[in-house]
Amino acid sequence: MPNLVPAKDLPNAFSMTSIAFQTGAILGPALTGFVIAFAGQQTVYYINAISFLAVIGALFLIGDVQQKEAAHGRVISWSSIQEGINFILNKPIILSTMLLDFVATFFASANTLMPIVARDILHVGVVEYGWLSAAQSVGAVIAAVVISQIAELRRQGPIFLGSVVVFGVATVFFGLSRTVVLAWCALAVTGAADAVSTIIRNTIRQLQTPDHIRGRMTSVNQIFFQGGPQLGEVEAGVVAQLFGAPFTIVSGGIACVLGMGLIVRKWPALLHFNGDEPTFAGETAD
Repeated sequence: MPNLVPAKDLPNAFSMTSIAFQTGAILGPALTGFVIAFAGQQTVYYINAISFLAVIGALFLIGDVQQKEAAHGRVISWSSIQEGINFILNKPIILSTMLLDFVATFFASANTLMPIVARDILHVGVVEYGWLSAAQSVGAVIAAVVISQIAELRRQGPIFLGSVVVFGVATVFFGLSRTVVLAWCALAVTGAADAVSTIIRNTIRQLQTPDHIRGRMTSVNQIFFQGGPQLGEVEAGVVAQLFGAPFTIVSGGIACVLGMGLIVRKWPALLHFNGDEPTFAGETAD
């Protein structure tokens, strides 16, 4: 994406990506129910397969994407893997965003215990559970739409850190909620905060990484991005078994905020990141 749009438009581009993804997360399950009801379960998979033709068509329309730096070889080797890892370890602005991503999703993922909360705490049925499941996506779409309309997003570091704090606090409120309305609102806020965090951290990583190493940076990031939620589900299940679902959610939100504080104390670069710093493409976000 950094090679498709100007640097200053990258937050808007990631916002549009988030809007498309989250809108699909809202409409997909709803449309799936109608398709299953009227055409059978197998039809869902046929439609899903056909939908990928749109992706293939889009790639053809994009065509060849010129890289601003030549790739340093195409052979996969341990030295190239080490180069990618060393780049991240020596780039605090990127390393800290990855660690924050991991901490937030490890401790403060409310989705894991959603069925327990809906059944045993809020005492609602499948319809209300469906509303709760869609709340985060609704919040994410709203936040992404707002960011997509901002011409030049500045103070990206403080905004990113603020979104992590809001995410953790909203998770605490979700754990304390005893009505569907309050729980839905708390989840919507977590979705909005997570969308803001995702857009900004993706922008920072892409602009602060040279073209030739961006694939390796993204691969390492996937370890944090995928590992946090998966390991977090195990953590949430163990803690919930010992202390109950509300305690798990509330303590997770608090741990998210405390973890952010420790990471920022160790790597304070995010506190001063504005978004118009020089990029590896030899240009600024202006």
